[in-house]
Amino acid sequence: MIRDKSANKPANKATPQKSAKATAGKASAGKASIDEASIDKASAGKVAADKVAADKGIIAVAAPSFRRERALIKRGVWPVAGCDEAGRGPLAGPVVAAAVILDPARIPRGIDDSKRLTAQEREKLFDKICATAQVSVVVASRSRIDRDNILRASLWALKRAVVALPEAPRHVFVDGRDRLDTSCDCEAVIGGDGIVLSIAAASIIAKVTRDRLMCALAQDCPGYGFEQHKGYAVPEHLDALDRLGPSVHHRTFFAPVAAARAKHMPWTVEPVPDLFSVTEVDVQVEAAVEIDASASL
Repeated sequence: MIRDKSANKPANKATPQKSAKATAGKASAGKASIDEASIDKASAGKVAADKVAADKGIIAVAAPSFRRERALIKRGVWPVAGCDEAGRGPLAGPVVAAAVILDPARIPRGIDDSKRLTAQEREKLFDKICATAQVSVVVASRSRIDRDNILRASLWALKRAVVALPEAPRHVFVDGRDRLDTSCDCEAVIGGDGIVLSIAAASIIAKVTRDRLMCALAQDCPGYGFEQHKGYAVPEHLDALDRLGPSVHHRTFFAPVAAARAKHMPWTVEPVPDLFSVTEVDVQVEAAVEIDASASL
């Protein structure tokens, strides 16, 4: 009897090469499916996180960059400075301006608009910026603010800060809408402390310097809380101003300070004449001269 040996062979048995390829194919397919699942899960998680942030009213804000400075460097324009001030809005104390020329090879990490940083972060970055960059600081006193007004005093301090830099810049970025009257090119950038890295660095230097000055003024004039609110018009400051009256460090012509001065020191306030009041005016009428109409002219 002759037996068919092929009947003993497994019907679906594959060759080693085919088995290896099939195994590799399954492994690849499995890996691909895992990776795709991970990506989909990560994407879903990011979308969910963004949705939660949006629901909470959180808006992602990009950090300032060195892009504009680097574009000027590529054109051969260097040094490039950024300048900013701190203290336009407060009721007391000076306004402080700073100018900074960052070293492109040693830019400290974490530089941002000073308003987005905590006090501890600003202090650390202040030391790092001073150690790696060219820095200058100018203070416009309370008396200069009273004499010139806050805008002119701020622009004066910003210009002086640029002039005081160890190396004269060939281009200056300044925060705000007002350009400075400098010997080099000056570019005003609205919201620049959140856009241009050099301006952001200057905002940190100006803010930390002014905060330290206000803490020193708090020791000279206790009771106002300068060390806490740095002279800004918060309720605690307005209450102290109403109770104690203005100090020598308060800006005379700012409305809350003027009101407190009128309350506590009325003799220092000059009365303002009422332009719409009716006053009696003495009119002297000269004797009329009778003219003879028939007289020849």
